[in-house]
Amino acid sequence: MSLQELIQEQQRMIQEGTKKYNEYKQSHSPRRATQWILVTGANKGIGNAIVRRLLREYPAYSVLLGARDTTRGTEAVNQILADNPSCKDRLGFLLIDPSSDESVAAARAEVESKYGSGSPLWCIINNAGAYSKVPTPEGLKEILNINLYGPQRVNEAFNSLLDPAGRIVNISSASGPMFLAKCSSERQRQFMNHSATWKDVTDLANECVELYAASDPNEAMKEAGLGSADSYGLSKALLNLYTIFVHARDDTKRLINAVTPGFIETDLTSVFQSNGKTLAQMGAKSPDDGAKPCVQLAVGRLTSTAKYFGSDGLVSPLHKYRGPGDPEYTEVY
Repeated sequence: MSLQELIQEQQRMIQEGTKKYNEYKQSHSPRRATQWILVTGANKGIGNAIVRRLLREYPAYSVLLGARDTTRGTEAVNQILADNPSCKDRLGFLLIDPSSDESVAAARAEVESKYGSGSPLWCIINNAGAYSKVPTPEGLKEILNINLYGPQRVNEAFNSLLDPAGRIVNISSASGPMFLAKCSSERQRQFMNHSATWKDVTDLANECVELYAASDPNEAMKEAGLGSADSYGLSKALLNLYTIFVHARDDTKRLINAVTPGFIETDLTSVFQSNGKTLAQMGAKSPDDGAKPCVQLAVGRLTSTAKYFGSDGLVSPLHKYRGPGDPEYTEVY
């Protein structure tokens, strides 16, 4: 190769490298000078870790720490600022209770008032969640109100404030596929119905509430082909149904996905402690570990939509458990 040819080859490589860098930068940068990412249930646990990771690793974005209690929310903000003072202009607090229509409406009005109506949000991360072992109709209603209706309520309220090319990440759980694995094939098809509507989702949820009114909810659910009275797993299976087969199907411009953060040491998972072992001894990872796949779906390189991702960031099945490190699920839902 002559000297001239070598110079031309180097210039070509530089141009190609510059192009790839610009593509990478564009995929990791908001479309506006300042775009916000809303994280609900973020005063502690995984939500708090998501906020911290976003602020630490993605300086192009600002973050709204959502919490349903002002005191706990502002304390969380102040602690983050104490640990990372440089992010003070990129962190805000938003009072929002996803289980309340009034609270969500007020939160939406506040965001529009502060940041305008021109798509100030890049992403919504619906992290707020609840867990209960008590199989009663009222208990199930409470769990569904936060784990299923909460994300739908927030997404609908903030729809016009979300970038048309933005993203939504609904924090799900492996408990969803594990619940579905115990259901009949007919019921599994209901939870993976490509023509499902929001009414179909709510009808299925209401049917389960009625089954919980039986003298033996576990037996009633089993006889109905719905496995058992696993309220948390049921709520996450319904969340996956809503996310993938209703919302993402009807909103084709945005990337809308569900993800499990994995078995993480939080207040919610503390109920699983047994035999004197700590959650860490049982294999639970840290909230920061759980935040990683959630953040990746919010701001990382991504082309997939209408998918359920495992804690290792790979597409996973809806009807059976796939462990971290197992081959990625490639079949069509």
